[in-house]
Amino acid sequence: MADLNYQAQHKKRLSWMPWLYFSLKPKHLLWAKPWQDDIQQQLTQLETIHIGEHCFIAPQAQLFAEPGRDIVIGNQCMISADVFMHGPITMGNEVAINHGCSLDGGRNGIQIGHQTRIANNVTIYAFNHGMAPNTPIYQQAATSKGVVIGNDVWIGAQAGIVDGVTIGHHAVIGMGSIVTKDVAEYAIVAGNPARVIGDRRDK
Repeated sequence: MADLNYQAQHKKRLSWMPWLYFSLKPKHLLWAKPWQDDIQQQLTQLETIHIGEHCFIAPQAQLFAEPGRDIVIGNQCMISADVFMHGPITMGNEVAINHGCSLDGGRNGIQIGHQTRIANNVTIYAFNHGMAPNTPIYQQAATSKGVVIGNDVWIGAQAGIVDGVTIGHHAVIGMGSIVTKDVAEYAIVAGNPARVIGDRRDK
């Protein structure tokens, strides 16, 4: 019974801090890998999801991908608890999406480059509603340009990224920022709306 309680608590810990999965000892992988294999197999059977090798997906994550709105996950990616993802979304290798994030690919999708890290409670929406004053918002057609995020990008907690934005490789998005315009490679941006406050190459 103690072992089962330990495993249940350890699974909870991994779900909220999934980077720990990649440093598990072989004795822990004996139960953790079959657990992950079952979760990932069920996802690929029920949704149009493609998962690379050696990934971690928390059982509390909610991934939805209808045909034509695929979710493609690269190798060694991790998706934490309470994440909501609706395709189309394409993730490179070694991408981390931490707890409470919300990503919707709209029609034209979200692309996330290799080794990008997304902190908790980040929102990325690749669509927008029309705002004509003579029609209620909810009845207006949605538009979608898509969102592109480069390699080795760090997106701080509670940031928001709107449709049509491209974030260059190696950029940093400060905590709580609202990104409404493209971000250049290596730029450090912060604020609402986000503006450039530095360059990683100066650090």
